[in-house]
Amino acid sequence: MPSSVSPAKRVLLVIGGGISAYKVLEAIRRLRERGVLVRCLLTKAGAEFVTPLTVGTLSAERVFFELFDLTDEHDVGHIKLARDCDLVVVAPATADLIAKMALGLANDLASTALLATDKPIVIVPAMNPTMWAHPATQANVATLQARGVVVLGPAAGAMAERGESGLGRMVEPAEIVEAVMARLIPAPGPLKGRHILVTSGPTREPIDPVRYIANHSSGKQGHAIAAAAAALGARVTLVSGPVRLPDPAGVEVVRVETARDMLKACEAALPADAAVFAAAVADWRVARDADHKIKKTGEGPPALVLVENPDILATIARGPRRPAVVVGFAAETCHVIDHAKAKLARKGCDLIVANDVSPETGVMGGDRNRIHLISTSGVESWPELSKDEVATCLVARIAKRLARGEP
Repeated sequence: MPSSVSPAKRVLLVIGGGISAYKVLEAIRRLRERGVLVRCLLTKAGAEFVTPLTVGTLSAERVFFELFDLTDEHDVGHIKLARDCDLVVVAPATADLIAKMALGLANDLASTALLATDKPIVIVPAMNPTMWAHPATQANVATLQARGVVVLGPAAGAMAERGESGLGRMVEPAEIVEAVMARLIPAPGPLKGRHILVTSGPTREPIDPVRYIANHSSGKQGHAIAAAAAALGARVTLVSGPVRLPDPAGVEVVRVETARDMLKACEAALPADAAVFAAAVADWRVARDADHKIKKTGEGPPALVLVENPDILATIARGPRRPAVVVGFAAETCHVIDHAKAKLARKGCDLIVANDVSPETGVMGGDRNRIHLISTSGVESWPELSKDEVATCLVARIAKRLARGEP
């Protein structure tokens, strides 16, 4: 028996003008069998192939096709239509509709809703093979893919035009339905049911009410790791120092300032299946921070007595509630691998992500990273990647370790 969605999900289906529009009727019926609410938007050209009455009967919803509808537009109907859904599907996606989407045109209800939506979009192309292969169409499709639009098909085969065949047929209704269901009910990720703790960003150690000790960490790598873990189905707790980054979607964020605050937050977040300590924690703090701004006296700078901050990585890695997999970071400016190997043994963690953060590398605050993954098995040097790519690869490695039950 096909799986259904509970609670019910809503799809906005934009039906373009093409002979394959008749296939969409079957897709509507099958989606409704799966418990999906389908609201249809029919283009003017689409209405030449399937009627509003047929579409409305199958969807059991009102069909929309006029941009300047006095009943709808008093409530800015095209905006509500574009956002009151979980997914937007364009089928058939004609060359004209694809071009409008790529260029950001908004001269009818369909193109306006597609420009106004903030929901994921799947397009199902259908057109003559020559039109599909045209450089303009291919450029438009590439533009949409770069924006995150999913392209389903086209398939190869005979076309409606006599004697024409090739790549351009719309995929079959069953394939459309499966693609929609996969996006409405994502398959459980390999970290489903796991709790991952991640630290990110710098810490700030106060000197007085207006000054502090800190570093140049942006938090980009730690935040990317939290997002990657959430994408694989994990429940993620992100303990973050002060950063100028948006919170990763679906992640619980705990904001802290100092190293001591970060340690308390990490201990409170346990137990966890894995912990990734990507934060650049200040090694020292002043022994006693002033309760007022320290003023110049003309007798030289004040003496600052420094004391060591708690070692968060070692505390958790050697503690009684140690996660199964503990990953530390080693941000170095020289002898990167040697220092990382020593840190692996000293801290008691399973993996060390080592990188060169010398100013000329641009790693601290930048968008790219070049890491060495250190374990008791040896050193694995990765090529330069974006921080998102590093996060994806690292989290996949953690998921494999957890699945095998090894540290």
